[in-house]
Formats: sequence, structure tokens, C-alpha cells
Amino acid sequence: MLASLHVKNLALIDEEEIIFSKGLNILSGETGAGKSIILGALHLSLGDKASKDFLRDADSEAFVEAVYLINDESTKEALREMGVEPYDDEVIMSRRITESRAVGKINGEQVPAAKMKEVGALLLDIYGQKEHQSLLNTKRHMELLDEFAKNEIGDLKDKIAESYKNYKALTAELEEAKQSDVSKEREIVLLEHEINEIESANLKVGEDEELEDEYKRLSNFSRTMEYFGRAHEAMAGDGGVSDAISSAISDIRYIESIDDRASEFLSMLNDADSIISDFNRELSSYMSDASFDAGRFNEVELRLNEINRLKDKYGTTIEAVLEELAARQEKKAKFESFDEYLAELKHKVDVATKELDDLCQKLSDIRRKCAAELSKKMQEAMSDLNFLNSEFEMHLTKLDHYTADGFDSGEFMICTNPGEPLRPLKDIASGGEMSRIMLAIKTVLASGGGIDTLIFDEIDAGISGRTAQAVSEKLSTVADKHQVICITHLPQIAAMADTHFLIEKNVEQGHTISGIKKLYDNDTIEELARMLGGSAITEAVLTNAREMKELANSYKNKA
Repeated sequence: MLASLHVKNLALIDEEEIIFSKGLNILSGETGAGKSIILGALHLSLGDKASKDFLRDADSEAFVEAVYLINDESTKEALREMGVEPYDDEVIMSRRITESRAVGKINGEQVPAAKMKEVGALLLDIYGQKEHQSLLNTKRHMELLDEFAKNEIGDLKDKIAESYKNYKALTAELEEAKQSDVSKEREIVLLEHEINEIESANLKVGEDEELEDEYKRLSNFSRTMEYFGRAHEAMAGDGGVSDAISSAISDIRYIESIDDRASEFLSMLNDADSIISDFNRELSSYMSDASFDAGRFNEVELRLNEINRLKDKYGTTIEAVLEELAARQEKKAKFESFDEYLAELKHKVDVATKELDDLCQKLSDIRRKCAAELSKKMQEAMSDLNFLNSEFEMHLTKLDHYTADGFDSGEFMICTNPGEPLRPLKDIASGGEMSRIMLAIKTVLASGGGIDTLIFDEIDAGISGRTAQAVSEKLSTVADKHQVICITHLPQIAAMADTHFLIEKNVEQGHTISGIKKLYDNDTIEELARMLGGSAITEAVLTNAREMKELANSYKNKA
């Protein structure tokens, strides 16, 4: 569950910390008081895109930190598979935001936003206005069915995705092969030419590097000999290093019997003289033997040109050219035994098609079974939400092609008035009905376990009266097994709160600041009265608020 949320320097909030509880947590307040900022802070802690516009003070960083308590072992294991280890059964997700960047951390370790979203998807589910609008997209209906059936589906969809990938690759190869069948003779001629071109070059790995070194030496032969000659003259010529060392040896030998250190210096000079003599001899021999071979230079240049031409045409390295040779040889072999290759490929496609079809059929059977269960539970949940005498079904049809998700297409069908036929949900449901239908779906999905915290924003859109009461009762029922956080304007829903928070906007020192406080006893009644009566809070309104809270408590005690 979400234990706490710390928000600092975000929009209208200076600094606040909310300690949430189990059960139903209600957030209420005047329009524009900052309720949406709390939801925005949660989105930021889950890795959503951060904007510098969120900063209350542009010179200071914004900070959001959400602390989750993890008691479910399966959730802990799923987190560990993501590389997140709960510490003392806690996971702390934080985000620091400046004008230039946003830094996210999980348990103090910096992580990318994508990782935060992945982890957050395990911990809570945020339902807002956009989500119930997503019901207009029938693709979402299949996603919800698969979520409902996830325990029975297991890894079946992963197997289908892998099988589909193999099926698509083979069918694409078969289609290419059929096209190639028409022009295979021309292809064979071209392949033979390219194979011969590469084979006749008799390439050897590393040959180009050796030739480039040799080419460099030959093309710079004159300059090399010039500098070698100058070096030899400096070392062995008249007045050169050799003469200087010989003179120094004579001088030191003269005083060898006078100073003890002279012998040490003389030994060093003798070593230097030996090294210089070896150097002069080796360099002289190398220069005497060296000669420029114009024929070899031309041979190296032509060979390099040939290698580079092949590299330009077939690959950037000799290894790449040889790989291309092997690929062309394989392709030529296929063409030369094309009938056998085509027959084998068709067989592979048939096998892949059957494997994919069997997997898709298995998934379809599960979906049809679970669709019936979902429809039954949805009808019960919708009845609880004041959809009296309504009908709900999910219609599944088989596509004429395969997809990575199987071969099913599905759509929610609904009838809200007795005697009318079932029609697509998107064609008949109003905004308020969509909101309640999504609440029903969420409660059905939540009944199967999984995510511990559900957050509802604007769940009361377009509803009032008895329907609002039904929604509040449904939220309270869900809150028996899940932590529920709900932002609402309706007193019927707020009265059901196990914990009630008020978000208020005040002006302090010329600045507008949003604050949040936990309500107790009389404060709760006064907030319910405000929601009931607006600015005019009379004794009659307060009495009504007390009665509403007592009825809510009575409902929860009976439940």
C-alpha cells in the first residue's frame, strides 16, 4: 500500500507530507484547491514526464517521494525480478526536478524513468477521466479481458508472440522465394559473377593491413633514407657522437688512477661506445641493403586497389567481404536446388502455421471461458452501481489473420434498458455511465488480487443521487481488500471515508499556497456540510452531514 507521499516546491504546494491509511482514503476540497497536484505528484514519482512548469520556485528543486509498504510475497518476488529489493518491506520512489533535468531513484539508487514506470505498475493503479474514455477503443476491451484472465493465460501470450514472429519471418521468406522463382536464372548468373569476383581475389584476413604498412614504407623510401643518412652522419661522421665518446674515454682514462669515481664513469662510457658502435653498424648495413623496388611498389598498389574495391562493394573489412561471399554461396546453393528449398520452406510454413494456430486456439478457448465469467461478474458489479436490469456481455470474433496477440477480436456489449438489444458499449454509454462501468471493471479486476493500491480521480463525473450512493458503497467494498485513494466532489462518496483529507488553497505573504490536512470528527462533518451546501452551511446542512456520515458508518459496520 501507499504509506506516504512527500511533496516539496511543486506547483501551489510549498511542502506537504500525506500519511495514507488502509481502506478508503478520500481527498476533497474546492475546485482549484490543488487536488490534481497530488495526483500529478504521484504520476511524477512513477516516472511520468516532468516539466519545469511544475516548479513552484524556479530557483529551487521540486521533490516528490512516495513510500510503499510491501507485504505480498508475490509482489516482492516480482520486484526482485526487476532488480528492486524491498528494504524492511518498503520501496521508496523519489524524483528531484530542476529546470534542466529530473532524477528518479528507487530505494536511493538512480534509475531511468522507464524503470520507475515498470515498478510503479506493480504497486498501484491510477484511474482517471482518460481511462474511462479509453473504453471507446475496443482494443482496450481485449486488454482488460486478458488482464482478468492473466492467471489462466500465464505465459501463453509470450509463446504466441514468439511463434508469430517465427511465422511472419517464414511467410516473408516464402513470399520472397516465390518472387525469386521467376527471376532465379538471372539471380544465379549474378551470384556466380559476384562469387567468382571475390574468390578470384583470394583474400586473406589481415592482408590489407600488412600491404598498407608496406605501401607506406615504399612510398616514403626517399625520405626515409634521407633521415637515416642524417642520423648516421650525426653518430658516425667526423665530429659526431662516436668521436666525442672516444675523446671522453681518453680523458677519463687519464685520471682513472687519481679519482676512484673515474672507473665508474669510464665503464659507463665504454657501454655507450659499444651501443653506439652497434647502432652505426646496423644502420649502415640496413642502408646498404635497402633499395627501392618500383615493381614491388606497383604490385602492392594494384593489390590494395583491388582489395579496397571489393571492400567498397561488399563490406568495410576483409572479414565482411568473406561473410558476403559465404552468404552468396549459400543463396546460390538454394537457387540451384530451388525446388527442394521451396518445398522445405513451404513445409516449415505449414508447421509454423499449425503451431501458431494451436496456441491461438488455446488462448481463444481461455478467453471465451473467462469472457463469460467476466460478463457475469460485470453484470453483478454494475447492478451494485445502480445499473438496474442492465445486461453486459463480451462478444469475441475470430479474425481472418493472426496477430502477436492471437486471432481474437472482442468488444464489450451492453444494454441499460430492458427490452433493448445488446449494442456496442461505445455507441450507447454516456460519460457518467462510462465512469461507472470502468469502476465496475476495476473492482472486478481488483477482486482477483494483484495491485494493492487503487487511485480514482473524478470517479463521480456525471453522477449524483442514488447512483452516487451506489458508487460510494462499491468503493467501500473494494476498500475492504485494497487500499483505495479517491479524489471526489460528492459528499456521498466522501462520507464513506476511512481517512479524509482536505486540500485548501490560502494566500500567505502574497503567495497562493495549497495545503492538506487530515480531518477528524467535527472537521469531517463540516467538510461534508460544505460539499452539501456550498458556502451556506446552516445547522440543517450540518445535521444532514452528520446523518450522512452515520449512515455511511452503519453501512460499513454491516458490510
